Amino acid sequence: MTAPGGDGRRGSLPGVTPEDLVAHYGLEPIPREGGLFRRTWAGPERPDGRPEGSAIVALLTRDDHSALHRLPTDEIWHFYLGDPLELLLLAPDGTTRTTVLGPDVLGGQQVQLTVPADTWMGGRVAEGGSWTFFGCTMAPGFTYDDYEHGDPADLTARYPSQAGRIVELCRP
Repeated sequence: MTAPGGDGRRGSLPGVTPEDLVAHYGLEPIPREGGLFRRTWAGPERPDGRPEGSAIVALLTRDDHSALHRLPTDEIWHFYLGDPLELLLLAPDGTTRTTVLGPDVLGGQQVQLTVPADTWMGGRVAEGGSWTFFGCTMAPGFTYDDYEHGDPADLTARYPSQAGRIVELCRP
């Protein structure tokens, strides 16, 4: 699978493939959530054992998704390459929204998005796309103890208007 050319709508570099990115970064499966990733930075350890901050790069293809999950602190998502990424956000106050991360900032896409603490988030490559390469940063840094995996029954009861998308973005 090859990346689309630089047509102004996509953030791809001609000739860069997902396989190139996997090899270059040594990407590995993200436990439970889906996709492939590599932690690229973790700050010094705090007294509570957490890193001061952390950063990852991640890859999703059209055949995979980032399962709905939430974290106890803000997480910043960054778009890097490939096709746009649709991110479903389910807020603690019951509101929902979909944000698109991608290079077309004048067309409403964002290259950077802060997901507030305790917001359920899950995403996939936008319709018609093949793959997306992005990053996430957190301060304090991510630990696996922070990760809360979404339950489709609980989430569809709380956010019924998004039931179909919730089911699509959850995994056992």
